[in-house]
This record gives sequence, C-alpha cells and structure tokens, in this order.
Amino acid sequence: MKIAYVYSAMTNPGGTERMITEKANYLSGIYGYDITIITCFQAADEKNYFELSPKIKQIYLEIPFSTQYKYKYPKRLWIKGKLNWLLKKDIKRVVSQVDPDILIGVSRFKADFISSLKCRAKKIIECHETRYNTNYDPSVKQLVPVRLFMPIYRRLYFIAIERNADAVVTLTKKDKLLWKRAKRIEAIPNFSTIPVSRCSDCTQKRVIAVGRLDWEKGFERLIEAWGIVSSRFPDWHLDIYGNGHMYDTLTTMVLTYHANNLTIHNSSPNISQEYSMSSICAVTSYFEGFSLVLLEALKHGLPCVAFDCPFGPGDIIDDGKEGFLVENGDIRLFAERICRLIEDEDLRKHLSKNAIERAKLFNIEVIMNQWKTLFEDIIKLS
Repeated sequence: MKIAYVYSAMTNPGGTERMITEKANYLSGIYGYDITIITCFQAADEKNYFELSPKIKQIYLEIPFSTQYKYKYPKRLWIKGKLNWLLKKDIKRVVSQVDPDILIGVSRFKADFISSLKCRAKKIIECHETRYNTNYDPSVKQLVPVRLFMPIYRRLYFIAIERNADAVVTLTKKDKLLWKRAKRIEAIPNFSTIPVSRCSDCTQKRVIAVGRLDWEKGFERLIEAWGIVSSRFPDWHLDIYGNGHMYDTLTTMVLTYHANNLTIHNSSPNISQEYSMSSICAVTSYFEGFSLVLLEALKHGLPCVAFDCPFGPGDIIDDGKEGFLVENGDIRLFAERICRLIEDEDLRKHLSKNAIERAKLFNIEVIMNQWKTLFEDIIKLS
C-alpha cells in the first residue's frame, strides 16, 4: 500500500510532527507500507525534529511562504496569493508523481485543497486539534478585516473537507460529533511511545504538570489553584515542565497567588523520570485535541486531575477511576480534588493501578491496528 502525507514542515517539536513521524515509521516498519511525506515549506537542508525511518521517502517542496511577511499590505496579499498558487501547483504535481493509494492531510493545513485534489488516491484528513480550534486561536488578537472574514473562510474550509474527503479522523468521540456532514468519520486517539522504566509509587509529595507555556495550557489556572493547595499542604511541591513565551507572566502569577513550593522548569529531556518521581499529574488546559500528557502520566501510574475541557481529557480518564475530571474553569474544585488525593495515599495508589490498566488501551499496537483497518476498508470500497 502506498501512502503519502502532506504537511507544512517536520522541523518543529510539536505533537503533530511527533505523531506523523511515529505513525509513518510504524506503517513502514511493521506493516511494510510504502510511505512518502511531502513537506511544503521545509528546505532540504533543514533537519526533521523527530527521526524518520530511512525507509520513508521525504519530498521537499521548499515553498518560501514566510517571505510574504517582508511586505506590507496590500502587497503582502498579492505575494501570499502567488505563493499559494505555487504551493497548490507543486502539491498536485508531486502527488501525481507519487501516485499513492491513500493521501493524508492534516486538518489545519490546506486540508480543503488536499481533500479536493483530482487523483485516484483516497483522501483522509487527520485532526490533531478540535474542530473548534482548527485554524483558530482565541488568544491571538486579529485585525478587524481578518476577524470579520475568518468565520466565512473557516465555514468554506470545513464544507470543502466534508464534501470531498473520503474520511475525517478525529482524536476523540466528542469531536467526532461535530463533523456531521463528512462522508465518513472515525475517532482514533493518539498513542504514547514514551519509555517507562519505573512507575510512580505515589508516595512522593509532588505534583507535576507538563506542557508548553502558552495560553491554551491554562497554567495560570493551575497556579491559582496551587495557591489554595499550598496553603493547606505546605510540605507538597508543584513542578511545571515546559518552555514558552508565558514564562515571565506565570512567574509573576506565582507571587500574586501566593503559590508556595512551585517551580517552573524548562522541558526535561527525561520527563519519564520526573513522572515516576511524582504522585499526581495536573492538567488545566482550556482545550485539548488529545492530551498526550495525560496519557504519559497514566502510563507511569499517576492519578490525574484535569479540567473537562473540549475534548481530550474526557476520552482518556474516567472521573473517579484514574483520577478526577473537574468542570472546566472551576478552580476551587480543582484545588479540592488535588487536596483529596494528597490527603489519601490509599486512594492515590488505587487510582494508580487503574491508570496503568487504562493506558494499555492506548498502546501503539492497538491504535495503529485501527488505522490499518481504516486504510484497508477504504481501499476495498474503491
């Protein structure tokens, strides 16, 4: 089977890049599929952040899309249109040359065009975020013309995908419900291949949180909640691991909310060890496509406390079984749930056993078999 992925670039340390890499390596190495990854903006001399198998072919279109930002409006719009025309022309040419059985696009990157390409390939669009957040970041301030045009653009974007793609694959069952007009819609979650050398024994007086220091991860909500927790349990510590532009803002908030015993660290090269040395994992995101952090924590036997945000946490943990789901934004209840776990070591250890078992449902073999079944089923229908 010949499969081609189309994406912007594989140079960033993001979750999308990691999952495309790991899936492509598995499809090539285990199933023996012929895999090609077409990167649109990446130069041939730019290194992928995650290592692709040598069995995988990568084609670099090298469209200089960032050059548009050298110009001011309205010339920038003309340059952007020209680059878009060149991009579509090159994608069409390369897909014709590769001639895949299945063409896979990512929901936030030219998915309307990829799903509409005239070729024999079956088109699948992968969603690595919720539909609500596809090509939309509520934390970014937009110019008035952009703000007015964006809802129209997004509506047309989704119509094109639903009308033309042979399948849309979401990460969660709740997000699946939003793609009502798609020809075929499947929910296939992510997996985690993080190596686990040792699970937590849940005796360390330590809570861990992991993620980019960006608005969407909601760490300011965690810091506010920790101000409540630390006043009751001054012998417990919260460690946040991540890099991002909000470091200074969050550091200031630690003082504002009197969140004692809290340290913000850079991303750890050995985050598995940090999980194993913790007893609770906290996730306070405003939204998640799928929380790999929660899954990694479960694999290490950590009971989790997470806001029930759209849409990931509710598909990963069951409230009261592997941890607690808290109504999105209820900071005081979030703090209370952490306090309950701190007070009850037996409860932590009970939830820890459940967490390890739950994580097995997201093993790579289980998830990739779902992809294999989808591919084979779609090909049969052709």
